[in-house]
Amino acid sequence: MLMRTDPFRELDRLTSQLLGTAATGTWSRPNAMPMDAYRDGDQFVVCFDLPGVAPDAIELDVERNVLTVKAERRPLATGEKVEMQVAERPLGVFSRQLFLGDTLDTDHINADFNAGVLTLRIPIAEKAKPRKIAIASADTDRREITA
Repeated sequence: MLMRTDPFRELDRLTSQLLGTAATGTWSRPNAMPMDAYRDGDQFVVCFDLPGVAPDAIELDVERNVLTVKAERRPLATGEKVEMQVAERPLGVFSRQLFLGDTLDTDHINADFNAGVLTLRIPIAEKAKPRKIAIASADTDRREITA
């Protein structure tokens, strides 16, 4: 059996009971979902930490350049004889919304889930990539510049 002293344990338990999150067994409270986001060449990469979440409990939606990630972590130990001694891992629904710019190609998002990390790769749209534009002049030949 694990023992630990936490002066706020009873306050947390009472708050959970009053708000109905732990006492009712429902997991409707959104929790934090840490992420990293960076550009890697011609793609935008977003990584979400989702340890302990099954791949089939993750939902991705894109609507009008808003990417919504939802995941649910369920308790591992369930049953009538289970008596929790320490419960520090957050359970329930985790969600996060990202507002994607028009420069990203939301029709070709690639998602991969490995070792508790959800990685999204979003290509940069062709219209946002640098391109050359021809300039015409009356006294010189055409030349190209980079836009």
